[in-house]
Amino acid sequence: MAVVRRGERRVLSSVPLQILFYVNGIYYIFYFLATLAMIVYKSQVFSYPDDFLAPDLALLFIMAILEVLRLYLGSKGNLTEEEAPLGLSLVITVGSVILSVYFLVWQTYVLKADVIINAVLLFTYGLESVLKVIAIAAFVS
Repeated sequence: MAVVRRGERRVLSSVPLQILFYVNGIYYIFYFLATLAMIVYKSQVFSYPDDFLAPDLALLFIMAILEVLRLYLGSKGNLTEEEAPLGLSLVITVGSVILSVYFLVWQTYVLKADVIINAVLLFTYGLESVLKVIAIAAFVS
C-alpha cells in the first residue's frame, strides 16, 4: 500500500481491470476474426440459409462496435477514476453478453470452436464486470 501524505491523493484506478481491458481487446480481435471465418466456413460447407447469413454477420459487426465502445469507456472511466463511463461500460457489457450468448446458443450452426471461444469471452466479461463493480465502489467512496 502506498503511504498517503497530507495534500496528496490516493490512486484508485484498478491495475488488474486495466490489464484485463488490454487483454480483452486483443482477444476480441481474435474472436471477431475467428467468428467471421467460421461464419464464412459454415456458409460454404453447410446449407446455411441465406435469410440467416446477413443477420449473423450484422450481429457480429454490431458486437464489434459495442466492444470498441465498451473497452474505450471502461478504460477511460478506470484511468480518470470516474464512475459514469465505467458504469456505462458495465451496461454495454450486458449487450455484449447477450450477443455472445446468441453466438453460443442461438446461431444457425454452432461448432465446437464457437463454444470454446464464446465461453472464454463470457468468462472475461464476468471477471471484468466484477472488477468494474469493485472499481466503481472504490471511486464512489
